Amino acid sequence: MQITRYMALGLLISMVPIRCAIADGDAEREALARIHHELAAIEPLIRKAASQANPDARIRFRYDWLRQDLVRIQEGIQAHIDGPRAEPRTFPPLRGDYRR
Repeated sequence: MQITRYMALGLLISMVPIRCAIADGDAEREALARIHHELAAIEPLIRKAASQANPDARIRFRYDWLRQDLVRIQEGIQAHIDGPRAEPRTFPPLRGDYRR
């Protein structure tokens, strides 16, 4: 009787890391979605800074390059969020003919 309790307890304990690994994947996606959102929120700040830039300055900040890089980062994050959670597995082909 006590051995079955220990076995059941061992089984439950062994399942805990699996649940944590699944939760970590969801937490990562949430964090990435938040980063994506925050990057989108930066756009008004970039517009304001660009409008206040001195057009006669000898060295100018390339706001267009900054925007392009941020778009690339956002697209990469979104592609990861939208991507499949696990790579598809390959299976051997079915025989199809079950008669002799």
